[in-house]
Amino acid sequence: MKVLKFGGTSVANAENISKVIKILESESKKNKIAVVVSALGGTTDMLIEAGNLATNKDEKYIEVFQNIVNRHINTVEELIDNKNKQAVLNEVNTKLEELKQILQGLYLINEFSNKTIDKIVSFGELLSSYIISEALQQTVKNASLKDSRELILTDSTFTNATVKIKETTTNISSFFKKNKDKIVVLPGFVSRNKNNETTTLGRGGSDYTAALIASAVKADVLEIWTDVSGMYTANPKLVKQAFPIEEISYQEAMELSHFGAKVLYPPTVHPALQKKIPILIKNTFSPDEKGTLITKKGKDKKQPVKGISHIENIALLTLEGNGMVGVPGFSKRLFSALSRNNINVVLITQASSEHSICVGIFSSESKKAKHVVDEEFVYEISKKKIKPLLIEDSLAIVAVVGDNMKNHQGISGRMFRALGNNNVNVRAIAQGASERNISAVISHKDIKKALTALHNRFFEKQIKTLNLFIVGVGNVGGILLNQIKKQQDYLNENLLLNVRVVGISNSKKMIFEEEGINLNTWNEQLQKGKKQSHKLFFDTIKELNLSNSIFIDVTANEDVAKTYKNYLRESISVIACNKIACSSKYSDYKELKDLSRKYNASFLFETNVGAGLPVINTLNNLINSGDKVTSIQAVLSGSLNFIFNNFNDTSSFHDIVKQAQAEGYTEPDPRIDLSGVDVARKILILAREAGYKLDLKDIKNQSFLPKESLEAKTVDDFYNTLKTEESHFSELYKSAQNNDSQLKYVAEFNNGKASVGLKEIDKEHPFYNLKGKDNIVLFFTERYTEQPLIIKGAGAGAEVTASGLFGDIITLGRN
Repeated sequence: MKVLKFGGTSVANAENISKVIKILESESKKNKIAVVVSALGGTTDMLIEAGNLATNKDEKYIEVFQNIVNRHINTVEELIDNKNKQAVLNEVNTKLEELKQILQGLYLINEFSNKTIDKIVSFGELLSSYIISEALQQTVKNASLKDSRELILTDSTFTNATVKIKETTTNISSFFKKNKDKIVVLPGFVSRNKNNETTTLGRGGSDYTAALIASAVKADVLEIWTDVSGMYTANPKLVKQAFPIEEISYQEAMELSHFGAKVLYPPTVHPALQKKIPILIKNTFSPDEKGTLITKKGKDKKQPVKGISHIENIALLTLEGNGMVGVPGFSKRLFSALSRNNINVVLITQASSEHSICVGIFSSESKKAKHVVDEEFVYEISKKKIKPLLIEDSLAIVAVVGDNMKNHQGISGRMFRALGNNNVNVRAIAQGASERNISAVISHKDIKKALTALHNRFFEKQIKTLNLFIVGVGNVGGILLNQIKKQQDYLNENLLLNVRVVGISNSKKMIFEEEGINLNTWNEQLQKGKKQSHKLFFDTIKELNLSNSIFIDVTANEDVAKTYKNYLRESISVIACNKIACSSKYSDYKELKDLSRKYNASFLFETNVGAGLPVINTLNNLINSGDKVTSIQAVLSGSLNFIFNNFNDTSSFHDIVKQAQAEGYTEPDPRIDLSGVDVARKILILAREAGYKLDLKDIKNQSFLPKESLEAKTVDDFYNTLKTEESHFSELYKSAQNNDSQLKYVAEFNNGKASVGLKEIDKEHPFYNLKGKDNIVLFFTERYTEQPLIIKGAGAGAEVTASGLFGDIITLGRN
């Protein structure tokens, strides 16, 4: 014999009930069946709402009652054929009229006792079971209805009655031995006491009804039919990669159910466990899917963690004080005080020092807990032996569950490393001696991030997802997006990196898509986006709270650079193409580096110097390995190198600068490049990364521009001065030619001092043959004394700058 239970979503309407009937028709050909059904989905809540409204003399209860009537009448109209429809409607209306009279009584007497609550909510299951049994009998001849209240006997604890197991088992066993019907439909949740008064079995009571019947008749299997295909490795609404668990043990199922897996109510397991009856969780809407089988041993011992679950809305209570150390009885008094006031304890942890006890409870009970515990220890608090109860709210519990965790070393280490790597702070930890469950208390806002990180760690191929938020999608930013699009499959397969762009912003608009923006249509999407706001961009990233979030600045905007510290404080890594932050005041630069370390968020800015060249990375490797930089010589401006490589006695300096701007080698305002400020910023950044404390004012800038060009007020005025001062630039070129040299704009750092300026470079120098827009850096260190370490290559251009940013992204992904 089989026992099948169908939940509220499975019988929410006529369409769903028709699916249930098809399942029952199929099953009845092979087995004798007991079918336990819940109320039509949402009906119980509506019944309680109607009762509360009536008790408070709010006539809206009539409207709620009418909605209940309409749902059930409509269900009958759609399910029952014309031959039997009127008889069924008469019976349903009789029950509904009885319900109406009870509600009217509540309206008059204003007393909604637990006993009356049970009476009212029982109508949900009694109506649904009657309607379903009548519909079933239209296609299955040997089908009948049995009122569960005639079988399940309880005490008189209304709304959460305790079952009298012996009498109930006898009643159920005796009934099914005599009953010859192929299918028996029973209402779940409802029961009675010795006075024949209606009681209920509490939350999840329909599951419990089914388990009691399965236990009494020694069923072959107990099937729980719901709207999901079994118990999942994590909540699929929060973790997209979660999948159904094929088979688990009773104990694992109980742990997962306790920690929020709502497809199974924990007490359901007990009667089935005692008789070793398998429990199968199935999907009413996908009946061919395997579902989850719950047995004594489960299977797949190679997978130590079977599931990850969580409980929301938790408060952490901490009782602490020096007066607790070595004094027995504090724990007993604490738990007794909570127990007397019906406050359920979800988690317990105590340090070996006995200085404190932490208890997790539901947030809704935290105020009451504060009152009763402080009252219990009022004397000790007054004598300052202990502190008043401390309450931390807005928390949640995440738990990893598995029977075989105790046989695998390092599970807790992997769990907390995964949380730590994703900047999820753990407030408390609990682990039983059985090692079947490891629980951690975290901030409520980190639930999704924590579940995703843990699921990735224990159940998935170790693919790391990077969530990118990019500000500045002009030339370089647009190329970066295209590079990411082209390389996504390669990174996934070869580096186990899932790189997705979640947020994009330009100077006018911004868009977000939590599952990743379509990089084929990002430009069109952006044009329809929200109005750009640096604050709203930051607030949205913070609210999304995704693991491995990375903010990428591809602008030259000072306001954007000022936001970096906000991101780092939220443990959001920053990648900057923008040089302003790292070349601002030394104290600001140091603050960003300190925040990066403090909040475990990377701050990378490789493209600040040399575009895509590995200049800063190489310098960091030298310093980290114990070397010391003594001197740096460099050509760090691709635009200036392009200009002086193309300037000669047959071309004007003005025309070459115009060409450099047209080809994208200079900023829109070429004065930024030609003034030497940009190069000064770069050598300053290198000096700082080498461990020297310098500010921009400490860099000696030997400008090659004439006074008129330096003082030009607009870009057009600047270009005009390049024409009027052509002789000045010609003289610079002729001097270099006469000395058989090349003009190069050189940055130097030596003995703690730095300078930038135009120099004549002779043929023997490594800078002499530097072509096009290339950069070159020479590092002299305590290891590289006579021959420097040389880095050389393209140091300007959108493609190489974008690739430098991409390189920083990959560096973060592989850390």
